[in-house]
Amino acid sequence: MRVATLGYQTWGHRTLQALLQSDHEVVLAITHPKSDHVYEQMWADSVADLATEHGVPVHIATKPDENFKAALKEADPDIVVANNWRTWLPRDVFDSPRYGTLNIHDSLLPKYTGFSPLIWALINGEEEVGLTAHLMDEELDAGDIVLQRSTRVGPTDTVTDLFHRTVDMIGPITLDALALIESGRTDWTPQDRSQATFFHKRAPEDSRIDWTWPADAIERLVRAQSDPYPNAFTHFKGQRVRVLKAAVSDGNYGGTPGRVFIHEGDGMVIVAGPDARTGQNKGLKIQRVRLDDGTELAGTDFFPHGGGYLS
Repeated sequence: MRVATLGYQTWGHRTLQALLQSDHEVVLAITHPKSDHVYEQMWADSVADLATEHGVPVHIATKPDENFKAALKEADPDIVVANNWRTWLPRDVFDSPRYGTLNIHDSLLPKYTGFSPLIWALINGEEEVGLTAHLMDEELDAGDIVLQRSTRVGPTDTVTDLFHRTVDMIGPITLDALALIESGRTDWTPQDRSQATFFHKRAPEDSRIDWTWPADAIERLVRAQSDPYPNAFTHFKGQRVRVLKAAVSDGNYGGTPGRVFIHEGDGMVIVAGPDARTGQNKGLKIQRVRLDDGTELAGTDFFPHGGGYLS
């Protein structure tokens, strides 16, 4: 098939790479301009550079304006494949090719539509994450499902681990979904929109630790903000402290959320949870931290004794 791509960062790059290595003819690559947003500077393999290296025409756009539409019309694709395209597409764009537009989204839809699905899924304790190949319609990430692939979330997996596992799935799911479409099948699976959840783009404030959360949820937040993502952070005596490694305490600890309490094994326990006053909650054991100057310390070295509060 003649394929045009709408893609950005490593997700779009992997999609284009798979298509270039397939029997499909890539006739156009549309991508966004470079961004200074922290989440768009990581995993930032260039779609434009890859397309140019292979002689594929490139169009840079922030939204589907008239120049965008003209470039797509001139390319005359049989299908558009989108991955990590950041702005809404109107029907005269996604429906214009013969087979419409196939979107690759990094969640198991209908859950985790929108932004940063791997991070939110890990924070929420999901047992699996994955990719969905679906046909685009006018509602964000809501079209009929062509194919889904999943991977289990292990008890120590970070979001970086999940990124690498799911990004390796992009090429296979893209090509397998295109094969199903090209075969003439149309019996796709409608999404149950009553089960949909929609998440916003992450910002620095979303990495701030809330000590009223249960300790297991804070521990997942730490794993969901592993390098190179902006780390989970808190403040101690006016200093920002990034938490790189943490675990749920063995014992139950009571008091006020955020209290620096006691050493347990290789970490310092911080009181946590919405009902910490009862003494029935686990604490968060901080095992490794990073300061703003880049210094990394064991939790027991940064907190040599109990006392004081994290905010």
